[in-house]
Amino acid sequence: MRELLYCCIPFLLLVGLPGCVPPSDEQTTDVTIDLKDPLFQQIHTFQDAAQIDSLRIYLEHNDATYRYMAAMAFGSIRSSEAMENLSELLRDPAPEVRAAAAYALGQIGDAAAEPLLIAAFAKTDTAGVYKKANRAILEALGKCGSSETLSLLSTISTYQPRDTALLEGQAYGIYRYALRNIPLPAGTSRMVQFAADPGYPESVRYIAANYLARAANIVIDSTQGAPLTRLIGDEPNANIRMALAIALGKMKNSAAMAALLRLYEKESDYRVKCNILRALGNYPYADVQPTVLQALRDPQVHVATRAAQFFTENGTPDDATLYWRIAKDSLPWQTAVELYTAALRHLPATAESYRNGINYELRRRFAQATSPYHKAAALRALGEWGWNFRFIQREGFVAAHPAVRAASVETLANLCQPAQYRKFFGSSIPVAKELSIYLVNAIQTGDPAMVAIAAGALRIPERNFKTLIDSIGVLETALNKLELPRETETYHELAQAIAFLQGKTDFEPRKPTYNNPIDWEVFKNLSPEPKAVIRTKHGDITIRLLRRVAPGTVINFVKLARDGFYDGKNFHRIVSNFVIQGGCPRGDGYGSLDYSIRSELPQMYYDQEGLVGMASAGNHTEGTQFFITHSPAPHLDGNYTIFARVISGMDVVHKVRAGDLIDKVLIQ
Repeated sequence: MRELLYCCIPFLLLVGLPGCVPPSDEQTTDVTIDLKDPLFQQIHTFQDAAQIDSLRIYLEHNDATYRYMAAMAFGSIRSSEAMENLSELLRDPAPEVRAAAAYALGQIGDAAAEPLLIAAFAKTDTAGVYKKANRAILEALGKCGSSETLSLLSTISTYQPRDTALLEGQAYGIYRYALRNIPLPAGTSRMVQFAADPGYPESVRYIAANYLARAANIVIDSTQGAPLTRLIGDEPNANIRMALAIALGKMKNSAAMAALLRLYEKESDYRVKCNILRALGNYPYADVQPTVLQALRDPQVHVATRAAQFFTENGTPDDATLYWRIAKDSLPWQTAVELYTAALRHLPATAESYRNGINYELRRRFAQATSPYHKAAALRALGEWGWNFRFIQREGFVAAHPAVRAASVETLANLCQPAQYRKFFGSSIPVAKELSIYLVNAIQTGDPAMVAIAAGALRIPERNFKTLIDSIGVLETALNKLELPRETETYHELAQAIAFLQGKTDFEPRKPTYNNPIDWEVFKNLSPEPKAVIRTKHGDITIRLLRRVAPGTVINFVKLARDGFYDGKNFHRIVSNFVIQGGCPRGDGYGSLDYSIRSELPQMYYDQEGLVGMASAGNHTEGTQFFITHSPAPHLDGNYTIFARVISGMDVVHKVRAGDLIDKVLIQ
């Protein structure tokens, strides 16, 4: 049997790794999870309550199943208090337990875990018994390791295409470093090699392509990226094509641009089209403008709106009136308002008559729109001419729908940003004073969204609001009126603003309190493979609830659905080729109920479309809002609970628009 060349990792050799640890006579090595086992509930209850000492006992249990479950529990709790105990499990006789311990250490993200992980890598595992653990170790290093380790990880070159687990670990490790803003040229080169070679496992190429798409400040030169340019037109996997389209945008050479334009003409997957349009923003406007103009007429609204966003981000003064003319055509409001945004942003300062016309039409749209999300978009568009700020405040602050009120404050907050403020107001102190009054007024309303957004704006250092606000006392009064845990996100934003205005630099957010134990009676009455049907005007979305990996979240969702909570709620947030999000009682993303639930973060991956996750303002702040992915989103891995997956109705997911209603959620 061929000996795998694990010794290619120099740093593993230097620390003198031990060989594989033989199983203990006193410990089992099989992991078999039984949902009817009382200890399944017990361990999840300890996890839910973050009872670390109680969980430690199970880390030492003779049964591998309980050691595994306890280790995974710490992947959700993410407390460094358990690092020593978890490190001992890195040499557990059960491979799955080792992998769970490595995953949990990565989730904790403490640099002190790096040497523990390195020392536990089973370099002499010639039979591949511990391949899952080795994979998990390599990925975990990406979450806590140093740049020196990244350099060594990037230069491993002896794993063969059949060594899938090791290659996945290496690729995920490099990717996780990038999410921490620690990329290295050697890592990028390795990921280009993976992505460009169809001989590597598809799972590895997918990870590499997503690295190339998401990693910031990486350089893919013409020579290095040439294989990607040749490959993308024939790549059969849409998930890889989507990511490679963004990567080719980073190359910024004529060959890559030509490949993108050719692919756009023949592409049938709207998600890939959206990414191509985004990538074309890196190329000369004149060369790509005809393709993007054509995309404005695409029947798939996500594509058309992404094309309009291209013009907002990359448009020119010469074409500003063109955007305006097209916006008047019969287009979905999402696309039309984005074109108005582009026109107002790029219109020359001297074109006063055109600007007045655009402002008039946007204000009329605001007045006549029946959808609050259309109204909100119109207000944001008006913000492209800063002197609309009084209209935005006057009309938006008193709007009936929370989403419109939130958009008004969001637009004012954007105008407080340095570049925007200088563009319209120069160094005007009177305007800053007026804006500070509006922001304080927003906070005094007690509206959670208005408070949170305004508080964030008050922390913009360049505006020096601390000298313009008459009294911080009004902010402290507003803070004391907020309801916890319902308004935890808003509380943190306002508390941080107060600390900033007082000159404090040591602000720490309040940790979410444990306030909603898991209702196991609901769990007992679920079918073996429970499903939920989300009914919309476009059709049904059927999801399978993953009660093994996220029992607390599944129970919460089931209870809300059976109580009719979701009936009539909006899908309030739609991001093209990313997610649809709903379940907010306010309809603006800032709503919740008078409790929160805990994050459940076992080793699950957002590696496909149709995964259902919980929206969150930070670990353990989930409540009622959920999202469904349009496409893979690996940057969410390990941070957002996955509690279901779509089993039918993905076509419906792709049709949902902002403001569409959830008619009903049925549990089967």
